[in-house]
Amino acid sequence: MSGALDGVLVLDFTRVLAGPFATMMLADLGADVIKVESLTGDDTRQWGPPWLQAEGQRESAYFLSVNRSKRSIALNLKHAEGQQLARDMAAIADVVVENLRPGGMTAFGLGFRDLQALNPALVYASITGYGQTGPYSERPGYDFVIQAQSGLMSITGPADGEPYKVGVAISDVVAGLFAATSILAALRHSERTGQGQHLDIALFDTTIAALVNVVSSALISGDQAARYGNAHANIVPYQLFDAQDRPFALAVGNDRQFEQLCILVGHPEWSADERFQTNPARVAHRDALIAELQRIFARRAADAWTRDLLAFGIPAGPLNDVQTMLADPQVQARALVTEADWFGQALRMIGPPVGYSVTPAQPAAAPPALGQHTDDILQSLLKLDAAAIRALRSRAVVG
Repeated sequence: MSGALDGVLVLDFTRVLAGPFATMMLADLGADVIKVESLTGDDTRQWGPPWLQAEGQRESAYFLSVNRSKRSIALNLKHAEGQQLARDMAAIADVVVENLRPGGMTAFGLGFRDLQALNPALVYASITGYGQTGPYSERPGYDFVIQAQSGLMSITGPADGEPYKVGVAISDVVAGLFAATSILAALRHSERTGQGQHLDIALFDTTIAALVNVVSSALISGDQAARYGNAHANIVPYQLFDAQDRPFALAVGNDRQFEQLCILVGHPEWSADERFQTNPARVAHRDALIAELQRIFARRAADAWTRDLLAFGIPAGPLNDVQTMLADPQVQARALVTEADWFGQALRMIGPPVGYSVTPAQPAAAPPALGQHTDDILQSLLKLDAAAIRALRSRAVVG
């Protein structure tokens, strides 16, 4: 069955996480994504351990996480011939994605204006730390710094402790999601009108956008956003609780659910108590309520509480570590873990997480070795013969 993006050619000049995550989403949907790498490859190829090794190949788990279903060409963009090969490919591409600092691609003759002159319908996405404009535009964009500067870190961590970063590079992931969505919108416009455009995607901007209700509250109230640890600023009770054996998550989203909780824990009178009757009241008196609930929840095991809470229609779930999550029956039922052959080894990956009834995501292909498809790409796209490719390789134009 064909994918939604069959026939779309994407040149991916990105490395590390945000850009490769975005282009992997496009590859999952059937786009032909050509990963254009330097002769030494994407930095994350060396970001191990852990490694996957087979037949003399070694690749980091980090690289493998965001580069499935792509083809790799090793191309020396510091060489004039390498730049020309990139321009020749861009002339027939639908999308270019890059994450150099502003002006970096222009220095190679591969900026938006350069390529738009060759291909007016081209969608050109630039992913940077701070965008193409503004006083910080020349700064390097690293997820950890962005989490700190965007305000995200200030609201993450224990209420009485230091700010924490999110355990995954969430600013990169969010930027990648915005990039993929923006590319699809621009492709739709290009297909209708023949007009390409430049997309300016910044980790700083997209992380701030991801603060959603927190930044909305700050704008409306003028107050400083606070850290609540695993609790919620606006909903109570909505946090982790320590059961007899381990923590579990409880999320009471409305007054009806709170009424059911009160019945379950043996205190139906709480739902009529003016301190707890409504969510705003519970927020105002959170300390008193949480202390009472914690005392009760400590009496039984987490699984017992989770089972009973769900039976009463109250959202609850276990606090899983990653290996426990991977063994969860829901993960198995949804087939979230997929496998691909990587040089004779079985590579297990989290596959595309969205189901499509008509244009499903394509079966995952293993991420490519550096330059694995150089010859095939030059032959199929640019019609170069084997002798011409050997000559380019001898001059260190391609790898």
